[in-house]
Amino acid sequence: MFYCRKYILPVLFMGVFFSACGYRFSGSGNLPSGVQSIFIEVLENRTVETGYENTVTNDLIYEFTRNGRAVQKSKDNTDAFLTGVIVSERIRTISRQGQLDPLERRVQITISLKLTDRGDRVIWSRSGISDSEAYDVGANNQITERNKRHALEILSKRLAETAYNRLTDNF
Repeated sequence: MFYCRKYILPVLFMGVFFSACGYRFSGSGNLPSGVQSIFIEVLENRTVETGYENTVTNDLIYEFTRNGRAVQKSKDNTDAFLTGVIVSERIRTISRQGQLDPLERRVQITISLKLTDRGDRVIWSRSGISDSEAYDVGANNQITERNKRHALEILSKRLAETAYNRLTDNF
């Protein structure tokens, strides 16, 4: 009984402290300028990865809907438009076996996004949103490409999450 009372006061204090300090999870804010509904255009792809623009766009749409945001299927009846570019893809060898045999590579993707209202006024924009993921170099090109494709899928999901979090941060 004594132990229960001993812990009640600190637990109550922590609850009041965290509720009063404005602490919140990243990405839990609102979209800028009171935007309620959004249309996400297919990103422009400036890399050699065919179809990667669809993967990133779909992951962006998923991230918005997962967080309860209204993503429209057409430009009609939306408050804002999210457009963007997959700016670059960079691949580096990060480990080797001998002078010419790579064991692992890292792929880095960089995107830029822009949110505009119906009057083409830029509400929010960020360039240089970047992330990277390592993948194994296989015994042949087919295995290596499969590993790279898997790394690109992981990157797409993380970039979408990062973009959403940056868009909804009210700092």
